[in-house]
Order: sequence, then structure tokens, then C-alpha cells
Amino acid sequence: MKNKLYLILIFIFLIIMAINISVFAHKVIIFAYVEGDRVYTESYFSDGKKCVDSKIEVFDKQGDKLLEGLTDEEGEFSFEVPPEDGDLKIVLTAGMGHRA
Repeated sequence: MKNKLYLILIFIFLIIMAINISVFAHKVIIFAYVEGDRVYTESYFSDGKKCVDSKIEVFDKQGDKLLEGLTDEEGEFSFEVPPEDGDLKIVLTAGMGHRA
């Protein structure tokens, strides 16, 4: 009886692990950096595929949208550094619920 219980628990554990792996397989990542007077972004999925034609939105520290655009065929997007001081929030929407 104990062996059967252990087998069931191991089976459930393996199913949970498989579900977690598939969830992280499509994670989306955005990397942003400043060079000169421009902010550059690079967007890709965890498997290395580029986020092509994905929406980028840029917000100021108050949450007001400053601009939006689409990534290019390399998953890149850039814009001029806004004149206001403060942090920016950059949101990537890559379709099918993928967001960073």
C-alpha cells in the first residue's frame, strides 16, 4: 500500500514539474539600455526567438503613457530619452498573454 502511495505522489510531482516547465518555456524578456540620447530595447522569448511586431508602451513615473510603438524584425525598438527626469516603465506585449 505504501509503495502505491509513493508511486502516486511521484507521478503527481512529475506532472507538476512538467506543467511548470511548459509555463516558463514561453516567458518573454525585454532588455532596455540608454546610449546617448536614446533608449534601446531588445525583446525576445526565453527560447531565443525575437518578439517581432510586438507592442511597446512607455510610461512616466506617474503612470502616464508617453509613447508606444512596435518592435522591428530583430525584436528591437528605440526612442528618444524623454525630457522629464525620472524612471520609465516600459511594457512589452508580445501577444497570447505574453507581457513584460
